Amino acid sequence: MTTIAVVDYGMGNLRSVSKAVEHVAPDARVLVTSDPAAVDRAERVVFPGQGAMPDCIRELGRSGLREAVVRATGSKPLLGICIGAQMLFDWSAEGDTPGLAILRGQVRRFPQDRLHDVPGGPLKVPHMGWNRVRQTRDHALWRGIGDGERFYFCHSYFFAPEEIGLESGAAEYGVPFTCAVARDNIFAVQFHPEKSHTAGLQLLANFVSWTP
Repeated sequence: MTTIAVVDYGMGNLRSVSKAVEHVAPDARVLVTSDPAAVDRAERVVFPGQGAMPDCIRELGRSGLREAVVRATGSKPLLGICIGAQMLFDWSAEGDTPGLAILRGQVRRFPQDRLHDVPGGPLKVPHMGWNRVRQTRDHALWRGIGDGERFYFCHSYFFAPEEIGLESGAAEYGVPFTCAVARDNIFAVQFHPEKSHTAGLQLLANFVSWTP
């Protein structure tokens, strides 16, 4: 039986993530775990995150899971979600926080003075709600999902990759921003697939069957 580890370092929306993965992978063992050895043993890893970047990085290190996540990024399919995705990058403007430096790039805050909708009204930060995602590069995790499908977002910061070809999806909220990246066995998204109904479940199902 395939084991899918959902990394629990005390900062993720773990119940909704695990239930969504269980729904699309009824024959797998979905394990919410704070045990680094269990993450090492799992065939697939989901790395979620919720809250502030400095807190997430601190708790990841305190839990002893930091090294296990880094090992997973080099050895097995890994799905980063929200701040879990942000932590894969070099640095975040939120609290001037160094990330795991697995992916080249920075995490930036939405520029409040430039956020306006089409009629010219101001847009609020955090960006909360549904937004269309443009698929900028083909990937197995987009299979069965229409280009421009809507996903659910909740964030004030977004990642800005510095590697050519890393971006796999983009959205716009006053300014265009990268919302999905992919490299080798890593796929990471700013939105919440576990809260994105049919499209989100399809992405999770694609992750479960993905062979990088």
